[in-house]
Amino acid sequence: MRAPELAGDLWLNTGGERLTLAQLRGKIVLLDFWTSGCINCLHVLDELRPLEEEFADVLVTIGVHSPKFVHEGEAAAIEAAVRRYEVHHPVLNDPEMTTWSQYAVKAWPTLVIVDPKGYVVHTAAGEGHAEALRRVIAELVETHDAQGTLRRGGNPYVPAEEQPADLRFPAKAVATAAGRILVADTGHHSIAEFASDGETLIRRFGSGARGRADGAFDVASFAEPSGLALLPAEVAEQAGYHLLVADTANHLLRGVDLVTGEVTTVAGTGNQWRDGETDGDALSIDLTSPWDVVWWPAADGAVVAMAGNHTLGLFDPRTGRISRFAGTTVEGLRDGGAAEAFFAQTSGLAVQGERLWLADAETSALRYLETGDGLTVHTAVGTDLFSFGHRDGAAADALLQHPLGVAVLADGTIAIADTYNGAVRRYDPATGRVATIADGLAEPSGLLVTDEALLVVESAGHRLTALPASAEAAQQVTGDALAVRRPPTELAPGAIEFSVVFTPPPGEKLDDRFGPSTRLQVTAAPPELLAEGEGTGTGLTRTLKIAEGHTEGVLQVVAQAASCDVDAEHPVCRVTRQDWGVPVRITPDGPDRLQLILAGA
Repeated sequence: MRAPELAGDLWLNTGGERLTLAQLRGKIVLLDFWTSGCINCLHVLDELRPLEEEFADVLVTIGVHSPKFVHEGEAAAIEAAVRRYEVHHPVLNDPEMTTWSQYAVKAWPTLVIVDPKGYVVHTAAGEGHAEALRRVIAELVETHDAQGTLRRGGNPYVPAEEQPADLRFPAKAVATAAGRILVADTGHHSIAEFASDGETLIRRFGSGARGRADGAFDVASFAEPSGLALLPAEVAEQAGYHLLVADTANHLLRGVDLVTGEVTTVAGTGNQWRDGETDGDALSIDLTSPWDVVWWPAADGAVVAMAGNHTLGLFDPRTGRISRFAGTTVEGLRDGGAAEAFFAQTSGLAVQGERLWLADAETSALRYLETGDGLTVHTAVGTDLFSFGHRDGAAADALLQHPLGVAVLADGTIAIADTYNGAVRRYDPATGRVATIADGLAEPSGLLVTDEALLVVESAGHRLTALPASAEAAQQVTGDALAVRRPPTELAPGAIEFSVVFTPPPGEKLDDRFGPSTRLQVTAAPPELLAEGEGTGTGLTRTLKIAEGHTEGVLQVVAQAASCDVDAEHPVCRVTRQDWGVPVRITPDGPDRLQLILAGA
């Protein structure tokens, strides 16, 4: 079909110029529908970088920023996100989801290729499509070069100016026994060490360039490090390092010797986990966007918030072993036994004795794990993937918006870095009530409790800010309940024929060497929405039955397909996976079929 024109309210990385597809005729255009808080979208940004370099003279990538949360649609927020994640292509902010709707997008991320004549020739949802995109683009180059319809050279990308500062989009902070403050300086790809005043920079671990080199403090490199954990002295002595770093964009855990400055990779292969083993020798197990890490004595190990697949891992620095600790890889909010619980991009961890507190970003929730009769998961604040806001009061009614950090205060209450509300909130486990400690902050992402104050890592403010943590500082905010704004899919009541379309990328075939090559899991919110069809199976088609009396809800779908190179002596195999949260409205005249596209033309 002819590609719809691009519509939105703000263009970034173009020097202020508004772009149109008509202007780009003769170029291959890759549209990346993303939102800045979506971990899968961040993975895709990294996947696209080699393609943008390889096809620099013929390819124009345009990020269509389609916000899930209200904050993500604000101009200042998207400008910060583009700089934070080093997006080096034009970005269109589409807060009303106009372009999203015109292209019938249903999931973050979705990739669309428009050929030099202005026609949509390829669409794929999810991540892991780099090789397929490369093949499609190469084929388009060959075809349109021969036809004389390919235009080479020139690119509308104009980089934004950067202001130097000690910190650039910092994420988390910890304090050493000597009182020094270590900060994950995400935008500078390093760990910054400050004096106890939080202002005097003493040294850095990391060269400042994006990379994954081990070695001396000024040679080693990181890629968007986020979480930090100091190991207990006896554990550090056995492990040979003191600081554990969640090296997020490298999909690694790194160890830092604070005496010698030596940086060592201690977990992960550098490849992003997509399927397969999660337990074993840590250096042979793929990780996926570790966002935070904390030593939990109750588990006798370091718990890792594996934001990339919505699970928690457990790493033992003494033995070098890692294992799945909690979660199933399904994104959502479900309590109960740790092995069956659903998480949603857990991004902050804090220990309180037998409890481990979690900031679950995508469900805008405060949750905790508790030991006892088995490890169990509970939710203190939050309801689902699509409800959020800024509201204090009883926990059952309170609302957060994409929190990224959590800390235990001296009085036993829990501080929350309520990132997209620009606030620090407090939850009191004794009374079950939520209050606001401070607001007007620039995307607070981490919290550090000291003897004198509560230090807030203001990520978009590029600074540490000290707040009093006393009860007198709390206020009550009564904001509206908000919800993710996406056009619902209309469906008929009763039986629905549901399918996920997967077409192997060019040059690949389904990988059925070891059994079925596909897997499909369907759940619903509320769970009562589906009378039949919930569960996991190997087929990509099934019948769903909408329960009587329901007029709306969300279908939560996880689809996966394995494919391999055709006729290769040593074929490369890949797993394509996507999570959808499809809002649906049940109407008498709605269709009785629903189709989602995982990958294909």
